[in-house]
Amino acid sequence: MVKIAIDAMGGDFGPEPIVTGCIQALKKKKFIPILVGKKDEILPLLPRRYRGKISIVDTDDVISMSDAATDAVKRKDSTIYKAMDLVRDGEADGVVSAGHSGATMTLATLRLGRLEGVSRPALAALMPTKNHRRSILLDVGANVDSKPEHLAQFAIMGGCYAEDMFDIDKPSIGLLANGEEKSKGNEVTKATYKILEGYKGFAGNVEGGDIFNGSTDVIVCDGFVGNLVLKSSEGVASTVSGLIKEYIRKSPVSITGALLMRKVFKLLKKQMDYEEVGGAPLIGIKGCAIVSHGKSGPKAIKNAIFQAIDYTETGVNEHIIKRIADLNEKQSTKG
Repeated sequence: MVKIAIDAMGGDFGPEPIVTGCIQALKKKKFIPILVGKKDEILPLLPRRYRGKISIVDTDDVISMSDAATDAVKRKDSTIYKAMDLVRDGEADGVVSAGHSGATMTLATLRLGRLEGVSRPALAALMPTKNHRRSILLDVGANVDSKPEHLAQFAIMGGCYAEDMFDIDKPSIGLLANGEEKSKGNEVTKATYKILEGYKGFAGNVEGGDIFNGSTDVIVCDGFVGNLVLKSSEGVASTVSGLIKEYIRKSPVSITGALLMRKVFKLLKKQMDYEEVGGAPLIGIKGCAIVSHGKSGPKAIKNAIFQAIDYTETGVNEHIIKRIADLNEKQSTKG
């Protein structure tokens, strides 16, 4: 049975929503949860009937949002460090944390290590599309400066994720640029295009609008651009919904049409909602790490746990290792 280590203290609201989310997940799926955190705070939140089903690893140290990500490497008694070591030591298959995202990604990379052949892991986000299935955008924050070979690997890893997690037989992969033409983009994207040209599923350059129109299953960019896209997208849905609300208040005459539009944008906002998605997987590391929003409630934690279980059970990491090896061999042959 899959074992998931959960940072019980990492979120903005303490252990209560995390413990509740864990219990909600247990009601839906069979797995072995391991809560890492302050036992004296966790235990009172557990109904007696669940105490035999949930393990607790007791530790008092918590990496706060104000701490530097590099501090986590030294603090071996912190919740996220101990959660990572459970995976490293084979006592858990994956980690879920709503705590310090930088610390989670740093420790996942250093303590768990990268998959064979992977230069850098990438953080993936699931974006809504008009065809009602999500596109995969990566990297959205793990790497702010990427080389062409890194972006090419992100494309491979995103394709494997799409195949295994969403059962997409031949996922299409687009490279985010300022135009669809081969000549568009900066020096990094142009060089990446040359690496990916001819790769199965590579659709060439795509523009920002293609993230949401469903024309490609995977969109590749560096973490700086990806994070800006992600945060901007979340803001647009929220802002437009708020504007419609304001227009209704100012103009009762247009209330019917406005209410219909508001309903549409509420649905869009729901698709962008981190509670619905659960978290972002850090792809390219040994094991599994799901990075959740600091404000995650029980629903988000439940969905993040489901993500971790599915990621582990699909065997996506083995798929990535094989595809990256093929890409590296192709590159060495070119060289």
